[in-house]
Amino acid sequence: MAIGFSCNMLKIIKPRLCILFILMSVGILFPSYAETKYASMVVDAKTGFVFSAINQNTRNYPASLTKLMTLYLLFEHIEKGKLTLDSRLKVSRKAANRPASKLGLRKGQSLTVKDAILAIVVKSANDVATVIAESVGGNERRFALLMTSKAREIGMSRTTFRNASGLPHRGQMSTAKDMARLTRSIINDFPGYYHFFSKRSFKFQGRVYRSHNKLLKTFSGAEGMKTGYIRASGYNLITTAKRNGTRVIGVVFGGNTSRSRNRHMNTLLTRAFKKDSKKIKRKVTTKLNHKRHIKVLDKIWGVQVGAFYSRAPAEKISKNIKKKYRMLFEGGEIVIMPLKKSRKRVLYRARILGIKRFNAFKACKVLKQHQKPCMEVELASSKPSHLNSM
Repeated sequence: MAIGFSCNMLKIIKPRLCILFILMSVGILFPSYAETKYASMVVDAKTGFVFSAINQNTRNYPASLTKLMTLYLLFEHIEKGKLTLDSRLKVSRKAANRPASKLGLRKGQSLTVKDAILAIVVKSANDVATVIAESVGGNERRFALLMTSKAREIGMSRTTFRNASGLPHRGQMSTAKDMARLTRSIINDFPGYYHFFSKRSFKFQGRVYRSHNKLLKTFSGAEGMKTGYIRASGYNLITTAKRNGTRVIGVVFGGNTSRSRNRHMNTLLTRAFKKDSKKIKRKVTTKLNHKRHIKVLDKIWGVQVGAFYSRAPAEKISKNIKKKYRMLFEGGEIVIMPLKKSRKRVLYRARILGIKRFNAFKACKVLKQHQKPCMEVELASSKPSHLNSM
């Protein structure tokens, strides 16, 4: 439906009043871009389950989130044997002239593929993005076509790329949903390179560069991925984080400041993990109930075999003890229960739950005889608050 105005139709004689009225009317009927550029989405990296989504299909400027696709094509090139991490990439005049953020490369220089990856992840270097584009695609325009083609191939239906860096271009658009899909594809298709995204700094030609991604320090379980900003987009961010065996992907477009964007991402991820925690609680309780062939358990008995300030040792000791003393823990389930001690510290309690009360006391007696820590625990399955920290 088309809507039109004229000064004659509105019977407004003074031209300035007429123009003002029309502008106000358009503003009311059609929200400004600034009001619609916010978008967010949080998904499970493995299953794609959506924890939350707002404006996830709205097309916005991805800014430096674009560089994730640049890295995707670079990883693909390496996997095909066309490059190695030690291969050297040459710097052209065009690459050297790219605006900041950049490494300040000069025409004729070269850098290794590994350094190029780290420069993208840590520094978000625009000059390096162009170096990669020219090395893989011949020139940046052709590389952008490859980027868009790959986007369609992996299901990014509303994304178009025009350059490798995310520098301003009217035609370079994407969505929160498409960016979440790209992140999932990187994790699933190139697991051997995923560790690069957790790097907080890297050294190049004697200078140390530090990451813009502050959530790597402030959010427990954060693993990566990429920040982005241009004036037209606002402050964008993709963050991946893992807790209790679940990895989630958070995408935010259009933050007003980097700090407010980071706080918002923190809130979105925290909510997602709380939802997942409830799901795990139901799963564990149901599994334990099923093993006993009863509908409701009044009590869940088990033991705690250690507590650590990182998850890995908690998982390791639980598995080792359950395996070594399998007769004592028959029917039990390993559950790592985080307990937040402070804003930055989490205590991971290693527990084996779902055994008989008698076996819990017997297991601790045996373990203590072998100088191993053990404490009997009793949880009320009918009260969710006891399992909220799982």
